Amino acid sequence: MMPQFVTVRIKRPDGRPIRIWVPVLPVVLVLSPVVVLAVLGAAVACLVYRLSVVRALGTGWRIVSALPGTRFDVEQGRTAVLVAIR
Repeated sequence: MMPQFVTVRIKRPDGRPIRIWVPVLPVVLVLSPVVVLAVLGAAVACLVYRLSVVRALGTGWRIVSALPGTRFDVEQGRTAVLVAIR
């Protein structure tokens, strides 16, 4: 299943957090021309390096499907960025 939401929480040095919820599907639809070009570029790269295009695209889809539930945190001093993919 494709991720549905990305939640970004930024803790600023002054202590006030910023929360941003990003729905993935509308972003993908808006950026679909770029996604098509990226897939075509990946297919050309696979052909140049003599890799299976179908297998590479299948692996990419598996990685995208495994993203829901992923969470990573980055802290630098008193600022922190927390990203959760649902």
